[in-house]
Amino acid sequence: MQYKRRQSTLRGLLAANRLDAVLVTHLPNVRYLCGFTGSAAAMLVTERNCCFFTDGRYSEQAKTEVQGAKIVVGRKSALLLAAEWLSKNRKRGGRWTLGVEAERLTLAACRRMKASLPSHLRLKFAPPLIERARMVKDVEEIQRIRDAVAMGARLFDQVLPTMRPSVKEIEIAAAMEQNAYNAGAEGMSFPTIIASGARSALPHGRASQAALPASGFVVCDFGVILAGYCSDQTRTVALGRTSPEARHAYEAVKEAQQAAIDAVRPGASFSKPDEVGRKLLKKRGLAQYFTHSTGHGVGLEIHEDPRLAAGQYECFRPGMVVTIEPGVYLPGKYGVRIEDMVLVTEDGCEVLTPTSKELLEV
Repeated sequence: MQYKRRQSTLRGLLAANRLDAVLVTHLPNVRYLCGFTGSAAAMLVTERNCCFFTDGRYSEQAKTEVQGAKIVVGRKSALLLAAEWLSKNRKRGGRWTLGVEAERLTLAACRRMKASLPSHLRLKFAPPLIERARMVKDVEEIQRIRDAVAMGARLFDQVLPTMRPSVKEIEIAAAMEQNAYNAGAEGMSFPTIIASGARSALPHGRASQAALPASGFVVCDFGVILAGYCSDQTRTVALGRTSPEARHAYEAVKEAQQAAIDAVRPGASFSKPDEVGRKLLKKRGLAQYFTHSTGHGVGLEIHEDPRLAAGQYECFRPGMVVTIEPGVYLPGKYGVRIEDMVLVTEDGCEVLTPTSKELLEV
């Protein structure tokens, strides 16, 4: 990973945002900047250098993983270590502005930080500089995402034969997750969703003790973390024969998803896939049952910028990786969702998820 280049890019943004330095406390952002994978860290980026802070549990791990930054290990929290380091190393000579991650730092932590700093050091809420950089993936990141997507698709193929009446949702999820760990996954991107029958109408219906019914839809939403990067995929499977009404809903979602995918291209707004997907579902009389946004970015975190929804006017750029996942949910009856991960290319997009979207009746 090009950690030094990422650090340099962040340094170049400081002056334009009227910052002398930025303190990074959100762990995925720390990992993005220097490679550290532990659970306690902070990173100070100034115009000249970078300093990484952690506690004694991670002294050896930091030596192995951290790149491009001086390592400071202490007995206090990483946040207070950073404040202490600034107090000792930032001499007086005019006011100095330290940016903090406004959306990531609690009010209590911000107060502790402020109380630990000398008066000539001023705190300022920084814009999401790192999150914006993370929206566009480099070649190595894209390959890691491809690998995670491919693993997720294989997991679905493996558990598909187990989907039959009387099998519990949680048993299917457990089998999928065990297969993921056996295949080398670091973990699941989120708690696996296996929602069957009337529960398929719950957009985030986590796997339960409910047994699969003799007929009805099963929404399977899952993903793995591989080499730090997440995948996300949803397929809806039909148990038994599908009623004309349910089949109509499935085909409408599939058409809406394809229309949304076709709208992903450089220069198109983040709202465009959502707009065209909803327009198609409206024609099919189902728009009122689509209750969430059309997609989101994926990378080191399962939910990253950008958000694909109405009112999002920024535009796609090559290297972005997003989900396209329209769905319809009829309370008490059934739900359908189809989700792929999509890479924005120079002249359009590439669907990374290899699994067929034709209706599977098992």
